[in-house]
Amino acid sequence: MFLKQVAGQLALSLAFSHPTLAQQLQGPEYNSADSGTPGSFFAASGSIPVQAIQEAAAKASMVPEHATYPISHGSSVMSTIHSDWAGFSQGASYSFVADMDTDCDGLNHGCPGNPDGQPQTNWGALSAYQVPFIVIPNDFQVANSAAIPGNNVVAVICNGKMFYGIVGDTNGNSPQVTGEASWIMAKTCFPGDNLDGGRGHTSADVTYIVFTGPEAVLPGDALNANYITNFDTLRSMGDKLMNGVASNLKLGGGGGDGGNKPPPDQKPPPDQKPPTDRRPPTTLTTMPAAPAPTGDNGGGGSCSWAGHCAGASCSSHDDCSDSLACKDGKCA
Repeated sequence: MFLKQVAGQLALSLAFSHPTLAQQLQGPEYNSADSGTPGSFFAASGSIPVQAIQEAAAKASMVPEHATYPISHGSSVMSTIHSDWAGFSQGASYSFVADMDTDCDGLNHGCPGNPDGQPQTNWGALSAYQVPFIVIPNDFQVANSAAIPGNNVVAVICNGKMFYGIVGDTNGNSPQVTGEASWIMAKTCFPGDNLDGGRGHTSADVTYIVFTGPEAVLPGDALNANYITNFDTLRSMGDKLMNGVASNLKLGGGGGDGGNKPPPDQKPPPDQKPPTDRRPPTTLTTMPAAPAPTGDNGGGGSCSWAGHCAGASCSSHDDCSDSLACKDGKCA
């Protein structure tokens, strides 16, 4: 456990000392089913009022064309995409509520439990292990291609938390369904559910927010055909767009449901102003992959590694702080 603490401190030190290192990734280093991108890399800021936004999305009522789909094949449960927020001057977006099937199309189409994966995604061949992406119905994307050209930033509210990703693929099956996300998004949202390519989260309680317009598209210097290479850009864009939604809805900030907050005694380096969001920077240093963001997103009590205290979700002993061990998916 001592080595884990030293490694974590070294990672933060290197990130602050080398800002370019803190931002850039190659991608393949997290292209693994067992050690994909840490959830902290794409978690929303703790200042985003996650619960209030989720409640507002549940009240949406405006329905555009090509907007209603079953949540899975053979299901009688329908999900409708709403356009109440599409006219916002900041944070213009569509929203819907659905389940979360696990999608592995792209580089990892042979992922465990995935019998019918495709080697391509709509705008490349994304890594489902590294890229947090969602899949939307093809008819809706085609009908709204100017607003959703692809690689649009999205926000996903799942299990009381908010994460950012991109629109990475569309569903063209018959019937087309909604409520799909990449392996890493699904596993991060529901780390204790043992999800895989054939097993998803079946409850229709996940909120999806798809940001629209060219300013909502993750730029080419932050991703390539296979990987997101700059998660800082994804988080920065996501927070800006999400704050636009909150502002238009006249919602206050400060609800720590979706981001990573440090312990109260954590201070920034002396040459930096105190940030509003002190999430761990994205680095190339070796860090244990976290199934969920640190801070308020998991694990209560007091320990030296916030978010990895007693009760936090885990997949191995390395996910737990100090002398805690991973037992039945929880640090104890």
